[in-house]
Amino acid sequence: MRSPQDELLELEQRSLRRELRWVGSEQDREILLDGRQVLNFASNDYLGLASHPEIVAAMKSAVDEWGAGSGASRLITGSMSPHRNLENTIALLKDCEAALSFSTGYAAAVATVSGLMRKGDTVILDKLAHASLIDGARLSGATVRVFPHNGLAKLERLLDSSVRESGRVLIITESVFSMDGDVALLDEIISLKKKYGALLLVDEAHGLGVYGERGLGLIEHLGCGDDVDIHMGTLGKAAGVAGGYIASSQSIIDLVVNKGRAFIYSTAPPPAQAVAATKALEILTSGEGRERTEKLWSNIEKLTSMLSVVRKLTPSSAIIPWMVGEVDAAVELSNRLLESGFFVPAIRYPTVPRGTARLRITVTANHTEADLSRLAEVLIGSEDR
Repeated sequence: MRSPQDELLELEQRSLRRELRWVGSEQDREILLDGRQVLNFASNDYLGLASHPEIVAAMKSAVDEWGAGSGASRLITGSMSPHRNLENTIALLKDCEAALSFSTGYAAAVATVSGLMRKGDTVILDKLAHASLIDGARLSGATVRVFPHNGLAKLERLLDSSVRESGRVLIITESVFSMDGDVALLDEIISLKKKYGALLLVDEAHGLGVYGERGLGLIEHLGCGDDVDIHMGTLGKAAGVAGGYIASSQSIIDLVVNKGRAFIYSTAPPPAQAVAATKALEILTSGEGRERTEKLWSNIEKLTSMLSVVRKLTPSSAIIPWMVGEVDAAVELSNRLLESGFFVPAIRYPTVPRGTARLRITVTANHTEADLSRLAEVLIGSEDR
């Protein structure tokens, strides 16, 4: 019998073993990582809201009013007024009939997809869709089909066969893809969805706070909200807090409440988390939020321009993949950057396909021009080695 130690050794020999890193400071552009002060180019706190004083104050006040925990699952006594307020806020912002919040974005994906789909249905996913969406599809018992990233021709062929053979058909895509940083061909996907009468779920995890007039994501940016059946997102990235959500029709929300096991059998998120997330959405969609998004895009464009002397990069989100290829080389480069005072993680299989290991650079509104210049200098220098 293979022991856990044998499996860990195998991972280590392939440079695929991962270990927890401990942060001894608040999330910001600079963090104390394993006892070392480094510039943080790994955070999803794109707008720098994780330490926003108003959000912190809202959470502190909510603990005093509502206590530390929710005490039960949502269907028992865990549905508290802060959860309802958060969900009403999301539904209003997304212009949907209803919304539902979850403890994490992972739980939102698994509960929603596995709750809506079942044997006899078909889920069609973009190949680069997040692991949580893939897991939800597999757990549902539905037939799972995959189309190449943004591969519209294959998507249409899958739709054509699925709508004739299957019950409910659900297309799943992200708006901004988490490892490549590019965006979905959403207008074209919507056209196909309409043509074949399928449902469409769009995960705005990395679009919220980055796209849209009010920072609500790529769907808002393209003005196609009415054509998306399920709006999904997280509250732990640009919103700076924690949790996940979906916004949709009342019937879809009710179905997830009744059939989404990851929702039904989880203790409700702390009420203070919901209060803080509500405050974060208020700030994110305000004038201050727009200023932060403008600063974020200014930083994205500055860094990609600096790096363009060695590589052609097209800025499309706060995620900039620095492609390396082989796992060992990516890990070595990440370690070299760490020695120089930058935390930029190496992303390896199975998170990305074999042979596509990379550094995943994430830019935030809190980074300074000096931070960007220093990182660009080290990365450009690494090209000469």
